[in-house]
Amino acid sequence: MRILIGDDHPLVQAALRSALSTVLPDLDIIACQSLDEALDVLSAQSDEIDLILWDLTMPGIQGFAALFILSAQFPTVPVAIISARQDTATIRRAIAYGASGYIPKSLSLPEMADAITKILAGEIWMPPNVGGRGSIQSADVELAARMASLSAQQLRILAMIVEGKLNKQIAGELDIAEQTVKGHVSTILRKLGVGSRTQAAVLAERLSFGQPGGT
Repeated sequence: MRILIGDDHPLVQAALRSALSTVLPDLDIIACQSLDEALDVLSAQSDEIDLILWDLTMPGIQGFAALFILSAQFPTVPVAIISARQDTATIRRAIAYGASGYIPKSLSLPEMADAITKILAGEIWMPPNVGGRGSIQSADVELAARMASLSAQQLRILAMIVEGKLNKQIAGELDIAEQTVKGHVSTILRKLGVGSRTQAAVLAERLSFGQPGGT
């Protein structure tokens, strides 16, 4: 059993290791502190990763953007969110957008271990007080489907557009040609059904591609 943890807080990583080792002694945990680091690991050994635990606030990528990117690039690896934010709306959104579970950091270590064990067994886990999956606005569900049609690279570019970065800056950070970025931007606009970068950014913000609050 192998789990990839995406969290840039060493104390959280240590707590998860402690909690999980008590119930899954043969578990191998890979800790990553950025999306790039996680993508490198997954590119090399995605077939060996049983679960990704991902924090909503990570260097270079925040909100639900990473969930879409990870799901797009590695659709066979389940992703569960682990976050300090625990409002019902955020939890339901995470599940609606494809997360296999949502684990608040406020849980005790035994509760975290139990939740992760159930997710590994194939369950969709949420805190009991959420009271079922509930619903989010149908417009957001439709928009999430459009987001899911974007490639991992296009999702990363969209996240950078939300941050206000220009094509030249995006090209430099991704080490690709500016013309390639322009092509991706055109595809993003077409798939999202909008006519400008600003409109695309507004839609992305509706899905909490920006800072969702909490960590």
